[in-house]
Amino acid sequence: MNRIVKFVVLDILKNRIVLVYTFILAVLSWSVFSLEDSSTKGLLSLLNIILLIVPLVSIIFTTIYLYNSAEFIELLLSQPIQRKKIWLSLFMGMSVSMLLAFVIGAGIPLLVYEASSVGLMMLGTGCLVSVVFVAIAFLSAIITRDKAKGIGISIMLWLFFALLYDGLILFLMFQLSDYPIEKAMVGISALNPISLARILILLHLDVSAMMGYTGAIFKDFFGTTAGLFVSFFLLILWVIVPFYISLLKFKKKDL
Repeated sequence: MNRIVKFVVLDILKNRIVLVYTFILAVLSWSVFSLEDSSTKGLLSLLNIILLIVPLVSIIFTTIYLYNSAEFIELLLSQPIQRKKIWLSLFMGMSVSMLLAFVIGAGIPLLVYEASSVGLMMLGTGCLVSVVFVAIAFLSAIITRDKAKGIGISIMLWLFFALLYDGLILFLMFQLSDYPIEKAMVGISALNPISLARILILLHLDVSAMMGYTGAIFKDFFGTTAGLFVSFFLLILWVIVPFYISLLKFKKKDL
């Protein structure tokens, strides 16, 4: 199992796409902190980068890598190795690679310019978001054998979580503005890993007013210590659930 993880990590780290991704993250991260006159503005700018670029690259690159590794996976299946260990090793190798790219690209500037609780939380949240979308990519790739369909599913999922989901939330707010739906909005927003990560960072930056009239409700729930643990627990669930479903499908799939 460790050999497979090591092979996947080394193979991915030699990939030019990952190197370019790390370089772009580093350039953007150092730039936003250097150009902004305060670290808070730099964090807000970096937050938008983390919530858009990191999930996009994580989900698309992972999906493509899995399809391109089909022959390697078939070779592993011909060996006396449990399917669970193969799939878990691939997931661990991919997650470690994406985490290394994120930490080197965005984590170092964060620690240099904002080595505070907010900076550490943004670093931890970015790492979790990376792994979440790696897990979602594993589910997308195992759903269909068609590479084009699998990549299309991954892109649509990213579009849904990054852009369309917020639009649906705003639509519900306007349509049901006459009803006390604030608490329901907390639960609905928590179902989106990107929204959950955004809420955590914005609340710790004390800019909850940017989230509209539900800002106070989010502050009451997510601003507490218990809310913090619940939020991270939900993000961890976003890693476990998609990967576990993909693992069940991989065990039963006839390759």
